[in-house]
Amino acid sequence: MDKFTHLDEHGNAIMVDVSNKNITNREAIAIGYIKVNSEIIKQIKDGNNKKGDVLAASRIAGIMATKKNYELIPLCHPLLITKATIDFEIKEDKNEIHSKCTVVCDGKTGVEMEALMGVSVSLLTIYDMCKAIDKTMTINDIMLYKKSGGASGVFINESAKE
Repeated sequence: MDKFTHLDEHGNAIMVDVSNKNITNREAIAIGYIKVNSEIIKQIKDGNNKKGDVLAASRIAGIMATKKNYELIPLCHPLLITKATIDFEIKEDKNEIHSKCTVVCDGKTGVEMEALMGVSVSLLTIYDMCKAIDKTMTINDIMLYKKSGGASGVFINESAKE
């Protein structure tokens, strides 16, 4: 049986030692979407949600979340993120708002968790700002879309639709 990387020989939780890993440029892109009603789409497009600019607040929240990932996910390394972006696409015909988070760093460990955290929090913020209009919104299909850097090289999630 393979050894668990986050446990020592006595079963105690540990942070993985990345001391001997090479510093490489690492990028991860995560995606997901929130299903909303047509009134939310209209308010976002018209810019008249009573809580303010929904996508601007959600973008900032998602970017901030990428920087806080190590505080929320046990045993993640704090990373010096050099780029974090959140992009939205409104799919009016489906009443969906799609979020894409891109995170980049030069480091010894990847930024997949940071990208997943960013897209998750951006969608949660949309929910928070719009819940007075529709409490039945659903957050869907959060996943790693692409990653590069490190020993494992490039990964593209073929089942994901960007």
